[in-house]
Order: sequence, then C-alpha cells, then structure tokens
Amino acid sequence: MGADRKGGGRRAPMRMLGGAACGVVLLAGCATMPDSGDLRGVESTPRQDSQVRVFAMPPRKDALPLEIVQGFLEALTSDDPKYATARLYLAGTTAHIWDPENSTTVLADGPAVRSDRTGGGRPDGDEASIMLTGSRVAQVDAQQSYTPDSGPYNKSVHLTRDKKTKQWRIDKLPQGVVMGKSDFQRNYMSVDKYYYASEAGAPSGEATAVADPVYVRRRVEPMTHVVRSVLDGPTSWLRPVVRSRFPAGTALRKNAVLTPDDQNRLTVPLNDKAARVGHAQCDEMAAQLLFTLHNLTPAVDEVELRSGNRRLCSLTEDQADTVAARGSQKHAEYLYFLDSRHRLVRLATGSGGTKADPVPGALGDGAVKLRSVAVTRDEQTAAGVSDDARNLYVTSLSSGSPLGAPVLKSTGATAGDRLTAPSWDIRGDLWVADRNRDQSRLYVLEQGHGEPVPVSTPGLDGRIREVRVAADGVRIALVVETGNQQSLLIGRIERGAREDGDAPRVSVLDLRSPAPKLEEISAMSWAGDSRLVVVGRERDGVRQMRYVQVDGSPPPAQAPAAPSGVQDIAASEDERMPLVAYSEDDGIVRLPSGAQWEKVVRNGSSPVYPG
Repeated sequence: MGADRKGGGRRAPMRMLGGAACGVVLLAGCATMPDSGDLRGVESTPRQDSQVRVFAMPPRKDALPLEIVQGFLEALTSDDPKYATARLYLAGTTAHIWDPENSTTVLADGPAVRSDRTGGGRPDGDEASIMLTGSRVAQVDAQQSYTPDSGPYNKSVHLTRDKKTKQWRIDKLPQGVVMGKSDFQRNYMSVDKYYYASEAGAPSGEATAVADPVYVRRRVEPMTHVVRSVLDGPTSWLRPVVRSRFPAGTALRKNAVLTPDDQNRLTVPLNDKAARVGHAQCDEMAAQLLFTLHNLTPAVDEVELRSGNRRLCSLTEDQADTVAARGSQKHAEYLYFLDSRHRLVRLATGSGGTKADPVPGALGDGAVKLRSVAVTRDEQTAAGVSDDARNLYVTSLSSGSPLGAPVLKSTGATAGDRLTAPSWDIRGDLWVADRNRDQSRLYVLEQGHGEPVPVSTPGLDGRIREVRVAADGVRIALVVETGNQQSLLIGRIERGAREDGDAPRVSVLDLRSPAPKLEEISAMSWAGDSRLVVVGRERDGVRQMRYVQVDGSPPPAQAPAAPSGVQDIAASEDERMPLVAYSEDDGIVRLPSGAQWEKVVRNGSSPVYPG
C-alpha cells in the first residue's frame, strides 16, 4: 500500500540532498499526530524533477498508530527499490509476506486515514484498527496492466504493540499498494512492450509487432523492470493473439541490473533457457527489446543478448525495423481525402503543399461519388463508400483500373443507417460496419474481396457507428451507439481456423472502454501504437480533441485544441505525421509539428492516412 499524500496532519520538514545530475528527497513519514478518530489525509508530495529520487524516513520511536500508518503510506510512494523502509513499519512476519507488487490501487486523492474507535489504538491498549478510505480511479494488476476503475475504497489496517519493544507495528494489511492519482503519475510511467501477432501479419510474411502497455516505477531501475516484464510474457488481455520469441522460462540472470554502455549498447544476460536459440529467433527476441526500450529511453541503439558466457546475437535499431513491421514506423507517402466533386485525391505528405491530385484509377476519375474512403497500408488499393452510404467499392490505385461491382451493399433506410467508413489492417483485410437498424453487423473482407464475413461481437450492446482497426490487425476501435449515448470501445480480434474451405471465423472479444466518460464522439483515429485521438464530449462538457490510451490510462501528452466544427480526424500511427481534420467551417486543415492549424483546401472532406 502507498499514498497520494493530501493535506492533513503536521509533517516534519523534508531534507533535500542534491548534486548537478540528481538529488534525493527524504520523506519524513513520522509527523506527530493525536491518536484519535479524526479523519486525516496523507499529504501530497510536491512534483519532483525526474532525476530527483525520493526516500522515506523509518518509524519514529514511540510513534502512535495513526502516525505509523501515515509513515508507512509515505514510505510506499518513495523510490526505495525493495520497499525496505516501508517494511520497517510492519511486524516481523507481516514484513515477509506482504507483496507490494501484487497490485496498485489508484485513488482520486490520497487515502483518508481514520482511527477506528472500537478497535482500541489508545496508548494503554495493545491493538488498533485504522481505516483507509477514498474513491477508486484505476487498478494496476500484478502484470503491471492498467484498468480504469470506480467506486469507494474501504480497507482496514490492523496494528499491534510489540510486547518487548512497546512499539506499534502493522500486522495485518491488504496486499499491494494504494496511492492517489498525483503520486501515481509521479512514481510510475507507461511503457509499450512488444510482442508479435500470432498469425501472419503483412502480406510479405513479415512479423507484425504489437504494443502491450504496462506501468513501471519511473526511477527504480525502469530498464531492468521493463525487460523483465517482456520476458514474463504479454498481459492477459493481449495474450490470446500474440506470441513472444523468448523461450518459455527465459529470465534475466539473477541480480542483473541493466545499463547501456557508452556506445549505447545494452547487454542483456539471460538464463540457460535461451542458450539454444537460432540466429533468426534471437534477432526477433532482440527486436522485441529494442522496440520496447525505444519508447522508454533514447539511450539504447543496440541490444546484445547473452546466455552464460555465450554471445547469442546483437541487433541495432535499424536492423530491428527489418525484422518486424510496426505501424509507428510505416511512413505514409500520401494524405488522401475527397475533393468538392467527391473524388479521391491525394497530397504528398512531405511536400507541405496544398495542391492535391486525383488518384489513378476509377475512384479518382469520378466514376462514383464517394462519402468515405480507406487506402491500404501499401497504398496500392482503395476502398470507397458511395455518397449515399449504400455501396462499398474496392479498386486498384493504378491508371485505368475499373470500378467493378460493389463488394458489399446496405439496405438501411437512410445514409446514417448504412455503411460506415471502411478501414484496412496490415494483412490487407478490409473492415466495415453496416448500421442497418434491422441487422447491424460488423464485416471483414479478406484482401478486400470475396464474400463479406460477419464478425462475431459477443457482449456488444448497441450499434457500431465507426470502425478503425489498428495497424497490427489484432486490435480494433469501435464507436458504439446505445440510445442517445456513444462510447469508445477497444476489442481484441481473434481468427478461428478454417474448416473445409469455409470462411474464417472472426470475432472481436473482451471489449473494454478506455474513455468511459465520453458520451458523444464525432471522430476518432489511431495516433500511435497504443493511442488514439478522439473528438468528443463528456456529460455537460464541450466538444474537444483528446488523446486516449488503449488501456484507459492518462495520456502522456495533451491533445491540441480542436478547430471549430470538426467532423473527421486523420492521424497516423507514425507520430511524425501531422494531424489532419475536416472542419465544417474551414474544410481540410492540418497541424504541422510546433505550428498552428492551417488550411489545406476549403472544399474537401473525409481525410485519411493509409489504414
């Protein structure tokens, strides 16, 4: 357990020891407080520079029960790697069986600390019960996976007075850590670790990397802990659709602490479970670590894997990009949108210009007026929904390519009850939803052709309004409408085996809401390997643009202010690409890095990057 230290009782002063590169803050968790039934908060630690490390003070002699609990909570928000100081507040046996890595409960504010009058706790007693209360915000499980949560938090901590020393210590407490939101954000950071999609990804057969976000302590050997987390395997939600190339049982050598050398090379010592891997598999193992470490620190350019005294392989960052495909590394050649004649046009992403040209083929020739479009990630094929949202077409982006017959038709009564904008995954499969009120369904078309395959969506309550599949092809974002409310959901795509030439069985499972407070969503797009950008509104709020992490955790960056009247948003998993939007007031607009929104064309709509 730990605490978000919110204003409460008197505190002893902190002492700071600093140098040019780093500093240490000592948390005095031993302020004298009356042992009474008053409700107390645990004071919030001021935000510190990322290089400043925070350590707590041990319990003061003759400290009373309330003071012991508050000191313990303070200690748990420090940067003590093994929680050694926190364990000093626990009775002997309890100090050994308490597991702080069991879970982390995040509260809106610091836990309120209250002495239970019925449990004793007076100086002349030998037992005391302290209640911790608050409002839950999130839970981080033993796999370091974040899940939004809500509801009251009520837990009891029991203390006894040692018969020999006469000192109060905690002898019963919940497993894990509890702290408030601001302390959680100060102490922990989100990192995407990477695995490979279980099924073949890109048409070339290249493996596809999939991000799996976890939280690690920001200043307590984060590199070592992230690598250990990769070796431990994917989180439960993602596990059914990904694989690790590390052999089962692979672990870091005992007591290993990972630090890159002055050449930005990180040597990773593994146990003997990895001793017999082949070179190709070793490269995939090293690539997993490089992808993971890249979003943790820029200080690692190369990973060398070793087992015992044997060097297994070494891989640089550039070489890792040839081992597996990642959406964040795929640079789009063009931005696509519809012009005033509802034709598909494109604009080179590196030009900074505003003159768009019709794409080659039928969709650029104006053979059919379009309402929405999607372009494959190799930018060779496009899908377009007709202006009345009734028909879905797929055609090559090459000169002279014919339009062909629709690959899917909707019989919905109005355009709003027909086809959504389509979306391509890295496999070349095309996803679209039919919003027909009589038979609302999600469909996938293998390689964009053939019979549309209905996708099973167990647990889905409502009508799908928007569809965006992630570049990795194993996660999908849906906007679902139930009554007058809309919600953003993230699902896991599972594909079953074919039987006697039948169509594959495809399901979207374990739907979860990463932004439960959003009620009205007008646009969304993937904007990173584990992040979306969404235009929406909370209850009684105003429409705004915001980033949303797929696990529902707080985004590390604040989204820019949305232009007025935004109806569509286009972002790329490659975060170097500018945001692009369609505004009813200004047409197609874009946001270059470090600049303001600028107009591209006044008469245009439905902007998309490949995907």
